[in-house]
Amino acid sequence: MAITSGLIENDFVVLSPDKTATLETADSSLYERIESNYAGFEGCELVSCHTFDKDWDSWEIHPHGDELVLLLEGEISFVLELGKELSKIHLDKKGMFLIVPRNTWHTAKTRCKTTVLFITPGQGTEHKIENG
Repeated sequence: MAITSGLIENDFVVLSPDKTATLETADSSLYERIESNYAGFEGCELVSCHTFDKDWDSWEIHPHGDELVLLLEGEISFVLELGKELSKIHLDKKGMFLIVPRNTWHTAKTRCKTTVLFITPGQGTEHKIENG
């Protein structure tokens, strides 16, 4: 059994369908490696940490599962498209979390330095430009 450690801001973890955890460096070729090394990310989840200091300029959707979003620092509002309505969920205390339901377009708004941990079912993720 190999023991692996890293820094979540620099290293992501891919959870394979058999629940094997693999460290992946968060660099410019990350998503190309995921596509080729993990069969298009089929059945995998990505554990990642991102820091934001401004609103996202796009929306995303995950058709193959719910996404867990955990606030580590700062505050952020997630806007979810629920049918023809928008719902805003505000996270402002360390440890608050949100479960974004499968097949739900979502984006985020923040005005301060904010760090969020994501567990994302990556297969088939789509993006669209804000107001697009």
